[in-house]
Parts: sequence; C-alpha cells; structure tokens
Amino acid sequence: MVIIQVAQLILALTILVFIHELGHFLAARMFGVRVDKFFIFFDAWGKKIWSVKRGDTEYGIGWLPLGGYVKIAGMVDESMDKEQMKKPPESWELRSKPNWQKFIVMIAGIVMNVILGIILYILIHNVYTKSFITVDGVNNEGGIYATTTGQKYGFETGDKVISINEKEFDRYSDYASARLYFGSEVMVERAGQQVKVFVPDSAFRDKMRNQSLFDIKSSVKVKGFVDTIPNAKNAGIQEGDIIKSIDGKELLCYSELTDIMQQNKNNTLAFGIERNGALLEYSVPVNNEGRIGFVPVVKLHEYDSVKYTLGKSISYGTRDAFEVFYFQAIGLWRIIKGDIPAKDSISSPIGITSLFAPKWDWNSFWVLTALLSMVLAFMNLLPIPALDGGHIMFIGIESITRRKLSDKFMERAQVVGMVLLLALMVFAVGNDLFKIFS
Repeated sequence: MVIIQVAQLILALTILVFIHELGHFLAARMFGVRVDKFFIFFDAWGKKIWSVKRGDTEYGIGWLPLGGYVKIAGMVDESMDKEQMKKPPESWELRSKPNWQKFIVMIAGIVMNVILGIILYILIHNVYTKSFITVDGVNNEGGIYATTTGQKYGFETGDKVISINEKEFDRYSDYASARLYFGSEVMVERAGQQVKVFVPDSAFRDKMRNQSLFDIKSSVKVKGFVDTIPNAKNAGIQEGDIIKSIDGKELLCYSELTDIMQQNKNNTLAFGIERNGALLEYSVPVNNEGRIGFVPVVKLHEYDSVKYTLGKSISYGTRDAFEVFYFQAIGLWRIIKGDIPAKDSISSPIGITSLFAPKWDWNSFWVLTALLSMVLAFMNLLPIPALDGGHIMFIGIESITRRKLSDKFMERAQVVGMVLLLALMVFAVGNDLFKIFS
C-alpha cells in the first residue's frame, strides 16, 4: 500500500536527517558555537508540533515532514539572522571560529551519515542476510544463465565466473553488482577453457532498464495476478503454482522466463506447472508486451553459502557502504558527460517512495535506509552552495587565498544554491509524475 511506503520513507528520512543534523550540532557545541534551533521536520511559517527550550537551543518537531535542520549562530545559510550578521562576530558564532573548526562543523553531518550507513550494512549482513552465496557454489552447480542481454556481450549459459577486472571475489553478488556495468573485463571458464568477456561501459544503460547480464538458478512461484492482464489466470494457472518448464524445457531461473516471454510476444507457450506435488501443463497466450499477468515470487536455489560472522559482516558491510559512494560518483560523472539522461537518474521523494516495499518489511527498509544514508552523504558533499559541500568549498577557498569571503557574497551564493536545488526538485517531481501518468 502507498500509505505504508510513505510511512517508511518518512521514518527513513527522519532517522537520516536526525543523524545528519546531530553531527552538525555536536561539532558546533564542541567548539563553543551556539545552536539556536535543532528541529526534526520543518517549522515552516513558524508552526510546529512541539518544542522545548534548553539553554540557548530550542529543540522541536515541525509539521512539514521533509527533513529537518539546525540553526547555527553565525552561519551564512537560508536560516541566518540578517540583523545579527550586520554586527561584529561574537565568540559564540561560527563565523568567528578558525577555518579548521568551521570545516569540522560542516563535514560532521556527512561523516555521521557515512558512519550510520556502515553500521546499517554491517547489521543487515549480521542480523538479516546472515549468509551469502559463494561464487564457487554457483560454479559447482552449472554456472550462470546468460540472459539475452548478456549474450550480446559474449556471455553463455554455463559460464563459470572467475574474476572481474582481474579481481576475484568470494560472494557471487559482487560479480552481479554495479561494477559489472561500468566497463569491465570478466574472466569465465567455458568448456574447460578460460575466456575473457568484455562488457563496455555503455552496459550501464541495460542496468538502468533493469536488464541483468546473467542470473543463477531459482524457482518461480505464482503469488498473484495482474487484473489488467488476465492471460495466466484465464488459462488455469493458480496462486501457489510453481513454474517448472516452458514448452517442455526445464526453467532455470526467472530471467530465463522473462527472456522467453519477450521472445514470444503474441504467441502461446506451454507452461509446465507443479501444483500440490502434481505436474500439470497449461497453454498460456503471451501479450504484445511479453507478459502473461502474474506476480512472481523468486526463490534462489540452495547453493553453498558462507555465514556472515561478525568479522565478515564488518568487512563486507564497510566495503558495501563505500561502494555506494563510488558508484554514485561514477553515475554523476556519466550524467555530467551526457551518457545517462538526467530524467532516467534523478528521483524525487515520489520516486523514492516506490522503492519501499508495499508491505512493511524491516529487512528491505534497513537496506534502503543504509543506501539512502550513503547517497545523502555523497550528495551533501557536492560543492553546491546551500549544501554542506558548498560551505566546505568556500572554507577551502578562504584557507587557500587567506582572505575571508564577504557575507554579502556568501548570502548571494546561498540564494543561487537554493534556486538550483529547488529547480532540481521541481524537475525530479515533474519527472516522477510524468512516469506515473505515462
């Protein structure tokens, strides 16, 4: 349900913003900088749900659930006190502090999001995932299934993956990750011989269209049906059925099923079904989009797996967190170069909401929250005025030139930054709405 998805998004953003702003708050207090406000959600137009004053700081909850903020005295941003800024700097204002202290205050929110992301990835592996499928386990049971997309790059069903970019991994998931799609050299074993498969950096376009290059064995169970496409239901397929074969050929995985249906648009296929231990066959027409109208549940084959010990959880969790940072940087560079259309890459809260599960699932919630924490850290590091990265950039300029930038310049830069961010938000919201209604 949409309500549950929205609730998950609000909870995730509340956690992320609280941790981020807490970083700024603690760093500011550490250096004796006064913090006037610490709010979760925005108290737009002065309206708030709750607040309390402790010392110099007002702590509160606003009514607009779009994030939160800390108001740091002497900081040139959208919440600054313009009258106070006209006066000489006070010792408790950020603008009176040396640049190294300003830098720590501004970077602290980003650091807190990175720490949170790492901790969440560690906990996800240790508490939820608990184990991972090994690449040896996949190779020992027939290797990969090469999708139609993967075949055009040279992969073949039965290939056994050895390395990617001359690096070997224990986890199978590391070979199927984003690193595969940004230009890679994959070594596979085929018929006893080692063969190199070159994946061009343009393959990321396939990834953005949710087209994988290869898959591993899995079973496909019918969970439900799509009301607007009654083909499967009308043919006699029922909820709980397991799809075992297509036209008499054993089905290896869900990717093979989608490939077969895409190749047989407007044709009729014989679906071999297992129901309550009995094997049945139904003729199902495929529509012109390559669909038959059922909701699948995909269960991976029970390959050899390795338990995530605490040590492995820490090692893999830390690596997974920083890989989000790395691939965000690559993706942004692709957008700047024009390789990736911005409309395919930028999402507003509307688009992000759709990523959460329609039924509350703590595993998927924490996975998305961990991802968003690292994305938030990366985005805030960008050198755009009004973002932490913009403030850090100006601190760097002042340190190099040994000249303080005027408050007037900083104020105008913040306005430009806010306009850019608002324009980006309008574009993202419009883009998501267009996708929904089209």
